[in-house]
Amino acid sequence: MHVPATLVRGGTSKCWLFDEAELPTSVSDIEALLVNAYGAADPVQLDGIGGATPTTSKAAVVRPSGTPGVHVDYLFAQVGIGVGRVEWGSNCGNCATAIALWSVARGLVPVSGDRTRVVMRNTNTGAVLEAEVDTPHGQVSEFGTQTVPGTRAGGVAVGLTFLDPAGGTTGALLPAGDVVEEWEIDGLRARVTMIDAGAPMVLLDAEGLTGAESLREMGELVDPLRRFRHRAAERMGLTSPGAAVNDAVPKVGIVGPPRAYRTQLGDEVAADEHDLSVRMLSMNAPHPAIGLTSAVGVAVGNLLDGSVVRSVSSAPGATELRIATAAGVIAVTSGDLTTSGPRRVTVRRAARILCAADIVVPESIPA
Repeated sequence: MHVPATLVRGGTSKCWLFDEAELPTSVSDIEALLVNAYGAADPVQLDGIGGATPTTSKAAVVRPSGTPGVHVDYLFAQVGIGVGRVEWGSNCGNCATAIALWSVARGLVPVSGDRTRVVMRNTNTGAVLEAEVDTPHGQVSEFGTQTVPGTRAGGVAVGLTFLDPAGGTTGALLPAGDVVEEWEIDGLRARVTMIDAGAPMVLLDAEGLTGAESLREMGELVDPLRRFRHRAAERMGLTSPGAAVNDAVPKVGIVGPPRAYRTQLGDEVAADEHDLSVRMLSMNAPHPAIGLTSAVGVAVGNLLDGSVVRSVSSAPGATELRIATAAGVIAVTSGDLTTSGPRRVTVRRAARILCAADIVVPESIPA
């Protein structure tokens, strides 16, 4: 089987984008196609188009939207690595950045002046996002100079705004009810905040941890953090006791006060150059930066009285928040504040179309 697709870098992720019209109609058939195309069952994804990391084993299926005021709908897929399945339970802001550029380049959204507005709906979660793609002189650029923490490569500038992010999955900003709880799991004690903003997540202020751990140190924390994730999934109503484990949601991470550190690219970051430290997991691996949906939740948590984010932040309650990640500092802006949270949360990103391909997909995986 031959399937056309486009590989696009969005922020610190790479996503294969598929036109829905070119794919099977059922989600189960799309999943089978992606598993085979990516070589998902192989942990190194050698015989497939997957990148063998959580940030490079992603896909989205895109179509023109029938919803008034929305340009495109997209179904996001987190393709398994060493596991022959796809997680459909979440959204990805970096892939949304890629989709915005791709939609303009493909003509799904007409160019409009120096910046072209693209409104997208994530059909996994119902989240609506608004992007502004740089289109200087009314032209779609192949290259750009906008950079983001985690890579020195430039791309086309894209401003990405999450609209009404609170409660998108569970219906409540605080799906478990309380702003903070105290847990101990397998000897790890932590104050936790469970929040649904951008995506459901559980954020820990844990004894003995700083939120500025190296990726190697985070790798050693995967198992205990998974156990916090699984308890939070039940507390947030995302799963029932005894149900199969889902490692896509809630997101899970550690927060701590600002402190000087060195990024993965070797850049020195002073403590006064950011407002708090955050380290997250992506599925079952340390995230090399931070997912944009997670950044949204952290920013909203900074506005929330009593949250673990606000308690460690050097700018509690600020609408401009500088989040230190292993890749560097990402700035997030919250706007149009209401009693239920901000109506708009914006991050500056970059995207670049890498290639258009005709993927040769096996009909089945050899035994």
